[in-house]
Amino acid sequence: MVMHGRSPYGRQAVLLSPEGIGVTHVLVLVLVLALLIGVVAGLRSVTAPAAVSWSAFLGWINLNGTWASWVGNIVTVVILSILAVAELVNDKLPKTPPRTAAPVFAVRIILGGFAGAVIGTAWGYKFGGVGAGVVGAVLGTLGGYHARRRLVAAGGGRDLPIALLEDSVAVLGGFAIVASAAAL
Repeated sequence: MVMHGRSPYGRQAVLLSPEGIGVTHVLVLVLVLALLIGVVAGLRSVTAPAAVSWSAFLGWINLNGTWASWVGNIVTVVILSILAVAELVNDKLPKTPPRTAAPVFAVRIILGGFAGAVIGTAWGYKFGGVGAGVVGAVLGTLGGYHARRRLVAAGGGRDLPIALLEDSVAVLGGFAIVASAAAL
């Protein structure tokens, strides 16, 4: 049943009752989640696709009958999880190029867009999800780069603790985002 009413601020509100929230609200929430998963890709590129893959595998998001249904396959989950762990290790190596180097930046944008598209697809907003994921990846890449540089400088030049903190933010944030998607 659809109910029309006024929000506390006097604006027109459309709510689906008692089942949930309005379509416009769902669109906004899906785009915010796609943007945030893009930010995760900007921090750790493979963590975002791994998180959405786990989400699909666990049934938190429904991708059945979509172009992205393969994302929830156990083989995909295992491969992306291994790649995500390898990336976490590789990030600590001294010869790892900066995330702002063109090829690395491009991979983050592509994987952020992909992860955003997967989240968007679960609610029929694939292209909006791509766009939000790409924007999030750019924000996460540049913001993460500058934040890490400043935190390392403030910490006396010790990179490892900051890198581990960034790993934690990416992994826990990624799973918090896809768990939030399950609540929609």
